[in-house]
Amino acid sequence: MHDINNLERSGIPGVLVASSPFVDAAAAQAERLGFDAARVFVEHPIQDRTDDEMKAIANQAIAELTALLTAPAT
Repeated sequence: MHDINNLERSGIPGVLVASSPFVDAAAAQAERLGFDAARVFVEHPIQDRTDDEMKAIANQAIAELTALLTAPAT
């Protein structure tokens, strides 16, 4: 979350990508930082995934990531 905040402050769009168990932690950290980062959550677990499984997870997330990264700044 800190990295995304730093990117955004520098004018570089950023999106937090994490696996689903981290939804609440991301929300809590965003609240503490006072920064509502764009977020995409993918299925869990990530460890021990094959390359093909990781590609499938990335392919499922890419449209949402692209939309968030290219959305007009608010």
